[in-house]
Amino acid sequence: MPRRALHASISQTSAPVSPRVAVLYQALEPPLIDGIQKPKKPGGYQDSGADIAFNLGRGGIDVITPSENPNPADMTGWCFPDTEEGILRALRQGVTHLWANTILFAAHPLQQSRVIAKFENTLRVVGQGPLIVQKYDDKEYVNDLLRQLGGFTMPRAWTVTEKHDIATVFKEAEFPLVGKPIRGRGSQGVKLCYTLDDLIAHGHALLRQSSSFLVEEYLSGEEVTVTVMPPAQIDSHRDYWCLPVVARYNHADGIAPYNGVVAVVANSRVLSQSEEEKDPHYSQLKKECEQVGRVLGVTAPIRIDCRRYKDSNESRFALFDVNMKPNMTGPGRPGRDDQASLTLLASGGLGWDYLTLLRNILDSAQTLKTLKSLQPR
Repeated sequence: MPRRALHASISQTSAPVSPRVAVLYQALEPPLIDGIQKPKKPGGYQDSGADIAFNLGRGGIDVITPSENPNPADMTGWCFPDTEEGILRALRQGVTHLWANTILFAAHPLQQSRVIAKFENTLRVVGQGPLIVQKYDDKEYVNDLLRQLGGFTMPRAWTVTEKHDIATVFKEAEFPLVGKPIRGRGSQGVKLCYTLDDLIAHGHALLRQSSSFLVEEYLSGEEVTVTVMPPAQIDSHRDYWCLPVVARYNHADGIAPYNGVVAVVANSRVLSQSEEEKDPHYSQLKKECEQVGRVLGVTAPIRIDCRRYKDSNESRFALFDVNMKPNMTGPGRPGRDDQASLTLLASGGLGWDYLTLLRNILDSAQTLKTLKSLQPR
């Protein structure tokens, strides 16, 4: 089914003046889709959910929590589980906005529950349409879609299934190559394979967890990440737009380490406006990333990871990973001073602090009815 035109499907009306917010965390196991299951994050994103709830509350937003007085030093008690009962528990307390800090899918209660549907015309949700997420969390599908549409710079890639003989398929391949899950989370399961034997071993490990995996050409140049924001009232941004570019460095074996292992403040920095203006490749990259937001019709921030083909400022960037749910951790709670996410680092280039970022994302929330109606391409 074709997706409706962007500006016909995404409401541009302003949110209520005094939102009452509840944050959801991932309590449900992601479903098995085409033989592939996205791994559930330990804790279900309660860490970032607590950061969101704590900082919104401290900033004067009416935040509803399942515990009456949750401990700022503890991530529990701040967020409601994304089960039907958990969502209804929040709604019964007069919540006007749900922040879906979880992984959505077609069978999720936000899409399927008849009881929750009674609130769909007025309830606003920060997040993506569940049908869109289920389709676009498939990295193979998204990358192939962008290649088919044209106008996007993409690395070469191959899909490997249990039926393939890895040694035969890649016997004449040029190494190194990157092996990665089709429905991954962060950099988990992503490995730079320098030899055919490396790829065979890693491929077999991935196939023990999934029915297929991706192999991509290795982009050896500078890595950056770009956060694409949805249309909103912010500074007259009525179309998709990008936060400043964030550069990544200090890679581990050619791959940016998972932020649960190395805090992004230790290996990432936002580029200044003058740095971006000196190199036209950054401008071209942001245009392509904005177009990704348009063609996917996203309703919340997404993050796109990109690298230059070669280690040279003359080399262009390729888009290699579209993340439908960027990490949204941030400082404020005790012991969280170094927990800025890549999106928060990017927003700092505009002079935003964590609360400003959260408020601006909250302002772009759509009605649940709108999100349920969105169809993938």
